[in-house]
Amino acid sequence: MEALPVQRREALAKGFSDAELRRLTARRSLRRLRPGSYVLPEAYEAMDREARYQVLVRATAGHLSAPAVISHQSSAAVHGLPLWGLPLDRVHVTRHRSSGGHRGKHLHVHCAPVQDEDVTQVGSLLVLSPARTIADIARTVGLQEAVAIGDAAGRQFGLGHESFCQALTYAAGRPGYRAALRAIGLLDGRSEGIGESRSRVVLSDLDLPEPELQTTILDDAGRFVARVDFCFERLGIIGEFDGKVKYSEELNPDESPTRTLYREKLREDHLRDLGWEVVRWTWPDLDTPTILDTRFRRAIARTSHRPRPVGSTIHMPRTN
Repeated sequence: MEALPVQRREALAKGFSDAELRRLTARRSLRRLRPGSYVLPEAYEAMDREARYQVLVRATAGHLSAPAVISHQSSAAVHGLPLWGLPLDRVHVTRHRSSGGHRGKHLHVHCAPVQDEDVTQVGSLLVLSPARTIADIARTVGLQEAVAIGDAAGRQFGLGHESFCQALTYAAGRPGYRAALRAIGLLDGRSEGIGESRSRVVLSDLDLPEPELQTTILDDAGRFVARVDFCFERLGIIGEFDGKVKYSEELNPDESPTRTLYREKLREDHLRDLGWEVVRWTWPDLDTPTILDTRFRRAIARTSHRPRPVGSTIHMPRTN
């Protein structure tokens, strides 16, 4: 038996019987992903949550009884997009029908218009395009989740707002359409990870100007100082998520945590010496937006009577 999902018909073709499959499953020599699909337990246990879901998607695709396209978070999994915060209990497919959708234990069938340009093939699987995938997800999940995966799709596939909006046109008047428009309006492929995407959603609800992303800070002699996550240039404030260290050269992977922290301290000291106020936050802080609001209010109060920072900035152009 193979480590990847094996369908019952494939096992039977290799000489296994249904009785053997039942015995192997009962002895836990096989793990049943869903009726008619199996995987080796040790392979399954070695997978993370997203990898397990990818296996489930591929296993379920072999059981579809009518023309259907893998969609929503299942399509995102096939495209290799992050699945943070998304429910991964069922495989999602969409059929080009006006009715007949249903949700079962393993499969959620959606019915909606599907055009030829909405469909692409990844290996042996027919899946919705990245743009249509994000349009569907943005209608059905929370704002932070939609922006996190949408940012990743924009970054990975070079998609802009026009592509996402075009993919969403089918849903005008359908539930979740306005929520999807809001999410698409916030997408920015310059965000480099889920934490930065979540941060942008939280920051968008605070009374702050829109920050520039991935800004390069130079000193008054034009020398590189840092590349920062969020730059509120008018306020003289830099925002940094999760204390990530960013330098002009890659860190030595053998460098000790103490040395890494020391270099980060020097970096932040240099930014402050140029006149920047630095506000930092971590992943748990995103669950309590009032924490960020308080930190920014205090930072604004500290910079309100200061001269603007010396040196210059280089802003990464927005790609979508």
